[in-house]
Amino acid sequence: MSYDGVGSRALTRSVAFLTAGVLAVPLLAGCGSDDEGGKPLAGQDIAPAARHEIADGGRLRWAVDAMPQTLNTFQADADAGTTRIAQAVLPAMFRMDARGRPQRDEDYLESARVVETEPKQVVVYRLNQQAVWSDGREIGAADFAAQWHALSGRDSAYWTARNAGYDRIQKVERGTGDLEVRVTFARPYADWQSLFSPLYPKDVMGAANSFNDGARKKLKVSAGPFAVQKIDVKAKDVVLARNPRWWGRPAKLSEIVLHEVERDKRAAALADGSVDVADIDPADVSRIKAAGAQGGSLFQSPAGGRTAARALRSWALTHGAEDEDADRELRALEAEGKSLTTRLRQQQSLRDVRVRKSLEPAYTQLALNGSGGPLADERVRHAVAHALNREELAKLVLKPLGLPTVPVGSHLALSGQSIYADGSDALGGQDTGQARALLADAGWVAGPAEDKKEKEKEQRQKKGDKAAGAAGHGAPGSPDGGDGGDEGTYIVGVNDHVNDNKAPARQREDRDGRLYTDDRSGPDGAPGAYAPKGTAAPEAGAAGPLAKDGKPLTLRFVLPSGPGSDTLGKVADRITAMLKKVGIATEISKVSDESYFRDHVASGQYDLALYSWPASAFPATDARPIYAKPVPAADGSLSVQQNYTRVGTDQIDQLFDQALTTLDEDEQRGLLRKADSRIWAAAGSIPLYQRPQLTAVRKNLANIGAFGFQTPVYEDMGFLKKS
Repeated sequence: MSYDGVGSRALTRSVAFLTAGVLAVPLLAGCGSDDEGGKPLAGQDIAPAARHEIADGGRLRWAVDAMPQTLNTFQADADAGTTRIAQAVLPAMFRMDARGRPQRDEDYLESARVVETEPKQVVVYRLNQQAVWSDGREIGAADFAAQWHALSGRDSAYWTARNAGYDRIQKVERGTGDLEVRVTFARPYADWQSLFSPLYPKDVMGAANSFNDGARKKLKVSAGPFAVQKIDVKAKDVVLARNPRWWGRPAKLSEIVLHEVERDKRAAALADGSVDVADIDPADVSRIKAAGAQGGSLFQSPAGGRTAARALRSWALTHGAEDEDADRELRALEAEGKSLTTRLRQQQSLRDVRVRKSLEPAYTQLALNGSGGPLADERVRHAVAHALNREELAKLVLKPLGLPTVPVGSHLALSGQSIYADGSDALGGQDTGQARALLADAGWVAGPAEDKKEKEKEQRQKKGDKAAGAAGHGAPGSPDGGDGGDEGTYIVGVNDHVNDNKAPARQREDRDGRLYTDDRSGPDGAPGAYAPKGTAAPEAGAAGPLAKDGKPLTLRFVLPSGPGSDTLGKVADRITAMLKKVGIATEISKVSDESYFRDHVASGQYDLALYSWPASAFPATDARPIYAKPVPAADGSLSVQQNYTRVGTDQIDQLFDQALTTLDEDEQRGLLRKADSRIWAAAGSIPLYQRPQLTAVRKNLANIGAFGFQTPVYEDMGFLKKS
């Protein structure tokens, strides 16, 4: 779930499933000393080059997960493609630097600051005098006012995804000159820097019809280094061309083409030249790196006479892959009906592709549904948390890629952001003994399976004693009596049922039959999450299965089954093994990608699930709906907003509310860190690790790749001059 720089502030903090790109939202506002929040765990990897080293012109073909359904980032079905287009063609008052901190964009904004706090908060924006829309009109107060009106929530004719922040504005007016915009807030709003990024022209925001429909498939007026030239649905292309009215540094590229390519077909697309840049899954990394390292035929070897299959297996082993990986390659060839010759030709074509890697501004978590069942008991949720070795899980995913293996310590920020602080001490780390003690305190004791084994053991003991008394041998512990058997063995069940339910209504029933309201206002994020291939084999030292009131302690672990599932399949396997050690059984259900979030996570039909959240620059605004305490709605349903774990407290809500209204940055940081500690203690979600960001790029491209926190600089991307 999946990714990429600063995203739309219109969207709610999007769920990012684990196979594709997440739609990242703006990152945390910088404040305080340079040491606040530490440093990013991984920097950018974009092959930086000076502009004079880059050729003028060229067409860049960039793979995206899907054709955008809308060009309006403030609509519910906006996605990562929508955000990428907006970054290239529209103004943003603030963009993110490499440490994930908002910086004023000088192409649009000379200054922006709070000039009054009493009796009302007032922010004054001074605009760049050269900033104009593509129709020649000056960017000004009329555009700010139109966007505020459209997103304030006061006019129901506008179909907006959300109105956070804009609903706190009292008025927007022209300042002392044409280039000054004065924004007055009815209520204090600490995250004011999140607003008007991106900024749409009044042509889009000034009328409901233009907002709802006019900007879905075209943007007649824009103001960035590029402009939307055309959308070709048949070719699955969005073509961005140089904006002739752009006043900043001229774009090096003539065109950027966003081309829809499925994740599992991107290596082939890179090989056949249909794309130049693509986010890829870990499974493609070794293949691309090996092709580049060889520089020639991938399977050249002094040993002649080998079959193609043996050559492929030998290559896999030479480059660090396991036998199962080579076998999987061969099975894939058969399934896809491709000849090995075609595969080899593709590998040779990948010689000019390089893998750029960093860490995404997003983290993977284990979600625990606290609405019912065993996990409604906080002690059981804590036991699950204490069973996990988060360091081991981070190493499992990140170490093979050569990325830092540090577990994420916050729900609200990532290392490098000023709010970041490791709050996991509020819950504690792995402690198998503590986990078992918590389960016992909650009433979970040795279950029927364990009782049966004990009875079998007693019967064997009696038989051994009787035989020993009659024949003088067979005492307990000897090979033919006593303590033999399979004690301690417990196999976790796997359920491979796929749920293909259709899209649900807005109100649905949760796992206990109660109505809930899904207040998702943004898209589900990028498609898919990694689903496990199976369950882990039993390990020595595992606790026996537990039960309570005759019912076994078994948690439903729901995971998607889409392409690119290998890596997180291993994560799920390892979590399953860790839980088994403390006596918690899991029943794994693999469901379709389309059904996973809609029919399981959002509707509460799960106990355990893996999905990701992007980090936010403005967690007081963006994270509150994720951790807000579910409350009954007026119609009797349960309003969960985006809190799909359904775990929350009044204190957490109060801390977010206080952080949202304080204009003191140090005070806000302290309030948010306290909120994070309370979220850890509630144990509804357990952050695991920052997601890897892997981008395949042609070796002659510069200033593009794995961007990490930073917003891409589209005008500096391009092809290196030929030496």
